[in-house]
Amino acid sequence: MASIDEREPLLSAQPNLARDTDVGEHAAKDAHHRRATTVRAVGYGVLTAAFVVAVVCMLFFWDKIGRAVGALPGNPEDAARRLLQSAPVINALVDLPEFARTVYGNNISAFDLNQPTLGHVDIPRLKQGQVGGFFWSVYTACPAHAGLDDGEDFLNSTWRVRDTLEQIDVAKLLIERYSDTFQLALTTDDVKYAAKQDKIASLLGVEGGHQLGNSLAVLRQYYELGVRYMTLTHMCNNAFADSGGYLEPIKTKWGGLSPIGYKLIEEMNRLGMLVDLSHTSDDTARQALKHTKAPVIWSHSSARAVHPIARNVPDDVLEMVGTSEDKVDAVIMVNFAPQFVAPPGKADVKAVADHIEHIASITGKQHVGLGSDYDGIDSTPVGLEDVSKYPALIAEMYSRGWNRFDLAGLTSRNLLRVMAGVERAAAELRAAGATPAMDVYEKRTDLPRRPEL
Repeated sequence: MASIDEREPLLSAQPNLARDTDVGEHAAKDAHHRRATTVRAVGYGVLTAAFVVAVVCMLFFWDKIGRAVGALPGNPEDAARRLLQSAPVINALVDLPEFARTVYGNNISAFDLNQPTLGHVDIPRLKQGQVGGFFWSVYTACPAHAGLDDGEDFLNSTWRVRDTLEQIDVAKLLIERYSDTFQLALTTDDVKYAAKQDKIASLLGVEGGHQLGNSLAVLRQYYELGVRYMTLTHMCNNAFADSGGYLEPIKTKWGGLSPIGYKLIEEMNRLGMLVDLSHTSDDTARQALKHTKAPVIWSHSSARAVHPIARNVPDDVLEMVGTSEDKVDAVIMVNFAPQFVAPPGKADVKAVADHIEHIASITGKQHVGLGSDYDGIDSTPVGLEDVSKYPALIAEMYSRGWNRFDLAGLTSRNLLRVMAGVERAAAELRAAGATPAMDVYEKRTDLPRRPEL
């Protein structure tokens, strides 16, 4: 049986006509196929050319494209600079007022922040370090560290209120004197507004309950003057809480918080003042975390597991921090003081980064920040010599795999989240009818204690 061409119809009433017709159709199909092939070839060529042009444009304009989509460049130093343009550093503790006091007797006319200073902080270096804000620590030393006896019951420390007022005054005067650079900030909205004005947000923090003169009324007045955090203790116990000491722990008095110390936390929550747990004993920190109704901070603390000294935070306390219902929202701002970072001669950028990594491994990256203590420390880690060096630390974290969201949290946004949480908690407490705490320190004899109602 003769084979049938696959291009021929299987049934045909007029075989010869069908064969002729098929030849014509075959030619037409060939022509159509050639045209389609040509069109496809041209199309593929156009697409290939467009792809090549797109790749070239992306390579040529990658920097601008990266800026548009928020991507960071591969080079860690470039990435740090890019990141800090949108998320500048907000540091939880800078001791510029203490520098003004100890070096110049609080005479703000005796130095010029637009010129290099003897310390770690001045305006040119703040700008070089891409700083967007910081807490000006209105610190005064514990009485014993000033060579004075505060007494067993802390009744001789009221002169510290005077010194604190002087430090608030010098901080505000400096902010006003350099108002083209600094702007006083009282809220998270103020911080954001300062950023829009291209100014450095300036917040105030009191570094120790010994600066209260044993009075909750003084706390309220500090708040009215603009103070937005207070450290419960410095390196000495006080009427409100036990300190953690320095490199080694010190003898405690209260076993954590004193009776009025609990009231202090309640009043800080009501006011909207951040509770700062740096310098506190471990028991003080644990009790404060259990008692607070608002987020807290450690303004300048590092990890004890990385460098085992009393001043650093132990892992079991870090494990109390988080965003779940059984934890407390907080941010641990890592300290740069070499003696808190590493053994002698070992403190550098990488050592500070190790503390950040360890804290983040326990709490999550959304609970860590920066609390350098510049102008309050005698020496600095290698590579972090002053406020201009923040980008070096951000570059180090980027090289360790931290993405732009992690880094933005580290530099500022974690702290701003906690601040906003404290503001919300205060508003809720006041809306619920919370009233000022009228409690009196039990050792005071000049006032009767609050009668039970």
